[in-house]
Amino acid sequence: MQKDDRLLQTEFRWVAGLLIAGLLLRGTIAVWLPPGFDEAYYYQYTRHLDWSYFDHPVLVALTTGLGCWLTGTVSAFTIRLGSLLLYTGSLLLLYLTSRRLFSVTAARLTLAIASLIPIFMVGFGVLTLPDSPLMFFWTAALYVAVIEFFDQSESYQPSYRLAIVGLLVGLACLGKYHGVVLGASFVGFCLTSSRYRSALMSPWMLAGLGLFLLAIAPIVIWNVQHDWISVRFQSSRAVPDRSYSLLDLAVTFLVGIAYLFPTFGVPLWWVSGRTIAKQTNSSKPPEVLGEKQRFILWVALPLMVGFTLMGGYRPILPTWAMPGFWGATLLLGDYAAHWQQRSRRAVHRWLWGSGIVIVTLITIALLHLNLGILQQGSRYAWLGGIIPANTDGSAQLLDIQQLRHGLENSEPCRAALDQSTFLFTDEIFLAGQVGMAVAPLTDKPITSFDQDQRGYAIWTNSTDWVGKNGLYFASQRRYPSRVDRYPTYFQSIKPIATILIQRGGAIVDVIQVYFCQTLLNPYEPGTPLNGKRASIRDAPFH
Repeated sequence: MQKDDRLLQTEFRWVAGLLIAGLLLRGTIAVWLPPGFDEAYYYQYTRHLDWSYFDHPVLVALTTGLGCWLTGTVSAFTIRLGSLLLYTGSLLLLYLTSRRLFSVTAARLTLAIASLIPIFMVGFGVLTLPDSPLMFFWTAALYVAVIEFFDQSESYQPSYRLAIVGLLVGLACLGKYHGVVLGASFVGFCLTSSRYRSALMSPWMLAGLGLFLLAIAPIVIWNVQHDWISVRFQSSRAVPDRSYSLLDLAVTFLVGIAYLFPTFGVPLWWVSGRTIAKQTNSSKPPEVLGEKQRFILWVALPLMVGFTLMGGYRPILPTWAMPGFWGATLLLGDYAAHWQQRSRRAVHRWLWGSGIVIVTLITIALLHLNLGILQQGSRYAWLGGIIPANTDGSAQLLDIQQLRHGLENSEPCRAALDQSTFLFTDEIFLAGQVGMAVAPLTDKPITSFDQDQRGYAIWTNSTDWVGKNGLYFASQRRYPSRVDRYPTYFQSIKPIATILIQRGGAIVDVIQVYFCQTLLNPYEPGTPLNGKRASIRDAPFH
């Protein structure tokens, strides 16, 4: 008994140590990585709490706002605090899932792999994105489903856990619509297994469906109120916008491996293909080959394969397919446990070598984003730098602290903030960044005067601002000389400040601030379509 207790304590210390180390690493990234475009936009969700949003369901607003509400400050770190905590929980649940499915060794290796994969670490565990709550409830549903299906005797009997799974899948959908795929995967697994088919006819499954519908009620309520605009926006992304390209498919496949990091991306595809081959190239029944492996394939493949194939006819975001690879990590952990039996040193070299390279690359990226070590003209540039400051795309990640200090130190800007009723920019992402920068200075509404207004078209009503003054922020790097779009909207437009954004002493962007006196006409996005003014429903989606 004492030996078992010592083993449990050792295991607890090992898991806790890895989770804490990962949290510290991700916390460091969260502090030094400037807010991304989407992240700054999602901060605006927190200022307009609602049942749901144009782009995504509600949970990203709550996770983004958590750190800001707790600390009373708005920064790159505080908007990411929710993601940092949720991903730690996701990793723990993934470890527990692997342990129940396979073994302690497989669970350890799965946890190590998931902690190192860059797109998981940053996309799920640092950035405030809808993927963070999605993956937490996705993994929680996976864990409960594993207990339901694989912790019972030879004769399977549906239990109350099916209802809990339905609730958790619904909560995953409140993170991101991808959660629907997980529910469909569970149903597909049960349909194709004679042992588990009874789950679909169980009263507990009906209860799970009811809890699922209850969980997604905020999405339904909001979309009913807004003509199903969010559902139409997301579903439009699945429609091909060009002919199919095998070259684009290959690029999507390779880019996915790069985001996963090649030493993990290639093995993830290999173990998935290997498991499929074992399932299809044998006359043995699935129960003999392994229901657990087939269960993971049902969870992983729809997103892994589906979004990779979609890349052949439209660009996809790197995180779209990643919940599938997250599931496949369970397979890789189990395979790695068997590899370790043959060569423990090889597995350790694989993990440690990958980790060292990944952390080194992340360190270089953070140093460049903050000091410009690869940028020509930076006082911290290595060997004089290799990237001209005016072509460095990373400079578009606006340093909101510099912008905030520039506004605080400008008397004309402070006066204009007092005299203005609203703030605006040329596009939604810059509006998000400016909104974060001005958060401690003013709580006045900010919007975007652009055809693609997304949430801003719902949050604000420009007719209320007719006769009022506005403050216009323009990024010279992104949209130079766009102030000439607005003379017909305002009585007068006057430049009042130029704020230099520097990195390593070199100017990487210039934010121009204009005081716009007396809005004459409400801004309407779009251009005439079919003889009428385009609305948010008609606007093309980016």
